[in-house]
Amino acid sequence: MSTHEEAAIRGQIQKVIDGLRAKDLDTLREPYAPDVISFDVEPPLQHVGIEAKLANWAKVFEVFETVDYELRDLTLAVGDDVAYGYAFGRLSGTMKNGVATTGMWVRVTYGLRKIDGTWVIAHDQVSVPFDILSGKGVVDLEP
Repeated sequence: MSTHEEAAIRGQIQKVIDGLRAKDLDTLREPYAPDVISFDVEPPLQHVGIEAKLANWAKVFEVFETVDYELRDLTLAVGDDVAYGYAFGRLSGTMKNGVATTGMWVRVTYGLRKIDGTWVIAHDQVSVPFDILSGKGVVDLEP
């Protein structure tokens, strides 16, 4: 794996973090493919296209006054024009009602494509583990 290619991918993922912290949908648009498929934590099962992905982030901005996003243990596997990565992510901040939240850790998987020399996120999936007996998500785990 080329160190240059991995750095380029990490830079694209950093744009997601920077866009969230700045609450900037234009910055968030940059690292995603126009036809991104997102398996996010809220319904429906899939969100298709960049506008659907940005609508999810816009909902976050409606609820949060300040936003922080932390990513841990990002691991990448990079080919010539396809790559994937996985990490743990946590969205936190202060909600518009003044309540601060530390958020919850989720599992994040990225599928990336290199299009015209630029790595873009073509797929992402965010999930929480669940307790099989109760059927409820387990949201108090830490990496």
